[in-house]
Amino acid sequence: MTRPETPNPWPRTTDRHQADPDRLAIILPGGGYTPARPLLHLTRNVLAHHGWSLQELWWTPPATIDMDERADWVVAQAVAAVEAESAKRIMLVGKSLGSLAAPVAAERALPAIWFTPLMFHPSVVDALGATEAPTQLIGSTGDFSWDPRLADDLGLPCLELTGADHALEHPDDPVRSAENLVRVTRCVHGFVAGL
Repeated sequence: MTRPETPNPWPRTTDRHQADPDRLAIILPGGGYTPARPLLHLTRNVLAHHGWSLQELWWTPPATIDMDERADWVVAQAVAAVEAESAKRIMLVGKSLGSLAAPVAAERALPAIWFTPLMFHPSVVDALGATEAPTQLIGSTGDFSWDPRLADDLGLPCLELTGADHALEHPDDPVRSAENLVRVTRCVHGFVAGL
């Protein structure tokens, strides 16, 4: 008789890349956008190129649709991941749901890259407005979570694509989607090089 698996409330960590022990980037995925998807995979490559160690989190978010509960859960995952590390410099990289960890970055003065941040959630907006650490925003005018006016008002470095969806892709135009990835990778490369 096999025992049923009990759900693990903590993220499954995998794909550790060890480089400079004093610089670590923690990759926080989206709800359905894993670290293996293009935006996070290419960002991982850029960070590794610049000598950063990396820790990718792989998670299954809670089933609740309550965004405040989801935000609390993401913050708990991010805090646990940060506190498990001893690097002198830690950066957060988040996609969509992962951007709910923006308060962690703001409170701890951690540099961050936020892909398609959830600008409709007050905790994300407040944290982005309060952060004093280097922060890069990347979104698109065709994404439900992106607010171009708010992105401009925040005064943070921002790459805004035109008409791309929440994955920063154009489902009907794969070439344009690939061109977006090139633009995003150049942006991330410039941001990381400047840290």
